[in-house]
Amino acid sequence: MSTALVSTTGFAEFLQRDIDKGLLRFTTAGSVDDGKSTLIGRLLHDAKAVYEDQLAAVKKSRINRSSGPIDFSLLTDGLRAEREQGITIDVAYRHFATARRKFIIADTPGHEQYTRNMATGASTASLAVVLVDATKGLLPQTRRHSYIAWLLGIPNLLVAINKMDLAGYQEEVFVRLQKDFLALADQLQITRVQCVPVSALAGDNVVDRSRNMPWYSGPTLLEHLETVPIQAASSITAIRVPVQYVIRPDAAFRGFAGQVSGGTIRSGDAVMALPSRQITRVQSIVTFDGELDAAVLSQAVTLKLEDEIDISRGDMLVSPDAPPTVSSRFSAMVVWMNEAPLQLGHTYLLKHTTRLVKAAVKHIHYRVDVNALSHESAHELPMNGIASVELETSSPLFFDSYGLSRLTGSFILVDPLSNATVGAGMIQKDHSPHLVEVAVDAADVPNADRRALTLQERIARNGHRPAVLLVPNSIAGVAERALFESGFQTIVLRENDLSSAGVASLISPLWSAAFVVLVAVRQGSPEIRRTLEAVAGDALVDFADVAPNFDRNELLEEILAHAKSLRVRSATSFPGEDD
Repeated sequence: MSTALVSTTGFAEFLQRDIDKGLLRFTTAGSVDDGKSTLIGRLLHDAKAVYEDQLAAVKKSRINRSSGPIDFSLLTDGLRAEREQGITIDVAYRHFATARRKFIIADTPGHEQYTRNMATGASTASLAVVLVDATKGLLPQTRRHSYIAWLLGIPNLLVAINKMDLAGYQEEVFVRLQKDFLALADQLQITRVQCVPVSALAGDNVVDRSRNMPWYSGPTLLEHLETVPIQAASSITAIRVPVQYVIRPDAAFRGFAGQVSGGTIRSGDAVMALPSRQITRVQSIVTFDGELDAAVLSQAVTLKLEDEIDISRGDMLVSPDAPPTVSSRFSAMVVWMNEAPLQLGHTYLLKHTTRLVKAAVKHIHYRVDVNALSHESAHELPMNGIASVELETSSPLFFDSYGLSRLTGSFILVDPLSNATVGAGMIQKDHSPHLVEVAVDAADVPNADRRALTLQERIARNGHRPAVLLVPNSIAGVAERALFESGFQTIVLRENDLSSAGVASLISPLWSAAFVVLVAVRQGSPEIRRTLEAVAGDALVDFADVAPNFDRNELLEEILAHAKSLRVRSATSFPGEDD
């Protein structure tokens, strides 16, 4: 074998090993002057991830606030204002790699004024390095940033007890601060915490193990970064593919491009399009490099489907048997990022995955006091404030809770006039507790286009389950009008026009079409009632057995209240219809 061939083969193997390395995104957090930028600069320097010209520029800088020949914070603080003031203002992203793993660092500000910047840098992180000054202990900003890390669902915390050189490398100092932070983590219900005593200035336990702290036997900061498990951004195993773009280069190809935000999708899988709820199968998975047998989480792909169905940007392809929540009203935690406070009822633009809708905050449940980790009432939210709110959107979103998926559970709020991002949100739950989810069984999805419609599909289209209601003849017409105007598929059948022999053949197709059937009665034939019970079962409700002097309005309210309990999540649901 020639030397050139061996060299080429070895280089290809090297490239493949580099591609196969895992990627860890992590962020820094902590109070002002805890040494975040210095720690990251030291980490980059000792991990041999700084170019010679960068190091030379830092050495020549007229600014050096450290006691050594190099101010490591200058490797990350790139803005002139940051270097002049000696603080971090904006998020600085740095990339580096070791033999075991690749890293993307988000060095974030510690000042309370820039809490929104910290939240931005932490939004995609799988680990947060929280710094604690060994000479000061836990400060309010330490608690604030730890809370935000928990709120953003960061699964791992690496607590760097910094400036151990100024604390004389004393073990009791580290043990005391470790105990204090673990108490805070327990309060926040954070379970995966690793505490490491370090000196960013001297390099102790950053990359190389410290000789000054022989009493510490745990991993160094870099060792923990290289070995901590990387948790996926979504624990959803069902398919989620928000459609970003429809690709139609010619009449022979129509594909839907998007990033896999949940599960693994394979050729032949059944998928349901939201909001239309039309079901088809994946014909092929196309990428720039060719077709794939399967696509996994975070992979950008183009899906070609077996059927020509109407799908556009903002729609979502999902598993028919495990769809996301479809709702226009939900509660969420919001971090406010704008100088103008959040206002109740004000219209914002809400961007969720690839979907852009109008939204308004209807209610602030509580505002979080991150220093005391307590809740307080509020009617507006100032900049850097955090609150639990209820939102209503102009059209339904397709989401999972943020705890299950950061990809389909997060959103941003945008000011429609300035186009500035004013808030970031984490969806907690649907705020329509009376609604129930309709899931189509994938096993019932045949391949043929002429498949028979199922009751579940009709329920999903109508937005409600079928029912048979016995009502007094005198209010049947008014009740039908009220239900119709509330969005129900409804019809009135008069007892005088029914016979016990033919009622089943009349009711059954209406039941299969998911209608709310009002049977208007005066006295009510026992035979007809028994026949209706045989068809509708528990869904038969008797509103006809009332006193002669019944209150008409109260009975109508009872009928409407019962009808609302029949609702399901559907693309035909409209904001505010259940108010």
